[in-house]
Order: sequence, then structure tokens, then C-alpha cells
Amino acid sequence: MYTVPDLRAHGGADAFLRNCASRAVLDLLTNKWVCLVIGALRPGTMRFGELRRRLDGITQKMLTQTLRDLERAGLVNRDLYPSVPPKVEYSLTPLGENVGVLMDAIRVWAEDHIEDIRTAQVTYDAKATEELQPI
Repeated sequence: MYTVPDLRAHGGADAFLRNCASRAVLDLLTNKWVCLVIGALRPGTMRFGELRRRLDGITQKMLTQTLRDLERAGLVNRDLYPSVPPKVEYSLTPLGENVGVLMDAIRVWAEDHIEDIRTAQVTYDAKATEELQPI
């Protein structure tokens, strides 16, 4: 039986409700590049080029947008140093460090269970193909 959660425990938030603002946070955090950028920054401060090299396959545009989204959400610090060319470094805020623990756990789980997922997908696809065959 479903019981109504005590919303006071979460500052009044309930992500199961359509208009709950926490859904925007979930939307941000469920992006693969967000997860990977946060994971890449966990060991310490990095420059844009270092992040781009670490995150194989990310475009410059996607990395720029992801970093802006994370900075806006208070998860990443962007430090600009006046030099020629300008030097910009990115690091996690305390809030970013906090969510980084969760992101690392999700990434590690995905790496540990990729074969289980692939096996399940092959099984599902075979069953779906079987079901489509005429009798």
C-alpha cells in the first residue's frame, strides 16, 4: 500500500509530483555528460582542454553547455585568470563533490554490469523477434 511521504523531510519537494522543482535537478543529473564531467572533476581542478581530452567523444559545444549548466546549478566553479590567452579552470563546489559520490557510484555500477545489460538486451531482442514470427 502506498503511503504519502513526509514532505517536510525534503523541504517540501516530491519529485513524483508533476510540478515539483526537483524534477529539473533530476533532469540535469540524468544527462550522461553531466555524470562524466562531474566524475572527471572529482580528482581535482581541470582546464577545458584537459576535460575535453578526458571525455572522449564530447564536442566542444556540448562540453561548454554542460559546464555552464553545472556552474548555474552550483555544482561547478569556473575560475578565470587574467592572462593571454585567458586561463580558465573548472572544479567541483562542495555541492558538486557531494553529488559526485552518487555519480561515481552510478558510473561504476554501469561499468560493472554492462555485460549483464547486454545479455538481457540480446535475450529481450531474441524473444521479441520470436514473438513477431508468424505461427
